[in-house]
Amino acid sequence: MIRIFFLLVAICSVPRLAAQDKPAYQFFDAAGNRIPYTAVVDSLSIHADVILFGELHNNPIAHWLELELAKDLSTTRNLILGAEMLETDNQDLVSHYLTDSLTYEEFNNKARLWSNHKTDYQPLLEFAKNQKIDFIASNVPRRYAATVHKMGFSALDSLPESEKEWIAPLPIAFDAQLPRYQEILKMMGDHGSPKLVMAQALKDATMAHSILKNYQNESLFLHYNGAFHSDFYEGILWYLKLQRPQLRYFTLSTVSQTNLTSLEEEHRNRANFILVVDADMTSTY
Repeated sequence: MIRIFFLLVAICSVPRLAAQDKPAYQFFDAAGNRIPYTAVVDSLSIHADVILFGELHNNPIAHWLELELAKDLSTTRNLILGAEMLETDNQDLVSHYLTDSLTYEEFNNKARLWSNHKTDYQPLLEFAKNQKIDFIASNVPRRYAATVHKMGFSALDSLPESEKEWIAPLPIAFDAQLPRYQEILKMMGDHGSPKLVMAQALKDATMAHSILKNYQNESLFLHYNGAFHSDFYEGILWYLKLQRPQLRYFTLSTVSQTNLTSLEEEHRNRANFILVVDADMTSTY
């Protein structure tokens, strides 16, 4: 009995910290208040017309929640999905794949997919395919962004009319003084240039154009993009509001922190909802 008593004492003396849960993520609102995932889903389902889900491209929790959010929103709303990771000139390939007119191998060989597509974005396409949901390739073909980076917007004027269908209508509205565009120049240092920012703006403008071109009344458009393209309500959102300010836009951003109990000051007001992922989370590449 004495040995059992001391064993129980030893077990009860183990620090409570060792038994705590290990959450991988936590949602916050723009002001830094913790909110459950279910509240995010309910708010978006009721109030949103267009959602910009800003991800960290190599974050598995963000990719998982992109799929889960689509599943949950599809139970109450007519969804349209779209993504930065697919380019507008490949829309026919996407559509053919979704209707089983193209095998995955054919799609993979032709569509200039990202290196992490199979693990991180293919599940989204499979969901759209199974649920018969439209999936929009929204981003500008990379060759045009590269051209603008070298030569500026004027290089787009000489494109054939058939190719101009793949970019936002010309001339591209552009405000180089937007804080996030200025942040690009700051980050790039000596490698930054006004034309680099123009290339970023071309991507943002084309993604916004793709969203609005394919948006349908009473539907909910869920768009996946790198967080930088929509953080602090700029980038894609700036172009969306410029064209159709009456729609209800919501943004999500993904950030990494070592502490999930509070939102760090630098992340406040980054988006309507901020997804904080544990800094120890494994990256996909």
